[in-house]
Amino acid sequence: MNGPNAPATKADLQQLKESTRADMRQLKGELTETMRDVQTELVKAFYSVAKSNEAKFNDAELSDHFIRHRVSAVESRITEIERRLNMPPAA
Repeated sequence: MNGPNAPATKADLQQLKESTRADMRQLKGELTETMRDVQTELVKAFYSVAKSNEAKFNDAELSDHFIRHRVSAVESRITEIERRLNMPPAA
């Protein structure tokens, strides 16, 4: 009898066991591939964030340099004005 209520034979159990193992191997392979894809996407995302942060940092550094240069020019002009004001007038 091969009906749904027929008792399982050792051969049936062995076939089910091998089938289950094959399915598990396939699922393991698919899971491994999915994990690698996720890992790749995460690495790409971190690289993108790091790259944008580096660009922002470089922009900030450049802005800081220009601000310091401008402040230095203003300070030197003020110093020159102070020198002129403190000098006795030419007779």
